Amino acid sequence: MKSLSDSDLIKAYIQAKKLELDPKFNQQLEAELQRRSISIHPDET
Repeated sequence: MKSLSDSDLIKAYIQAKKLELDPKFNQQLEAELQRRSISIHPDET
């Protein structure tokens, strides 16, 4: 995860939510977003 840019991480998270991917994968993305102090607003997903 650390090799993803912030922008790519956000895009991956939004796509994962749209595609309803494995909840564990979504949790990993969410954890990385929190670690980087990046917040995603519900209207962005």
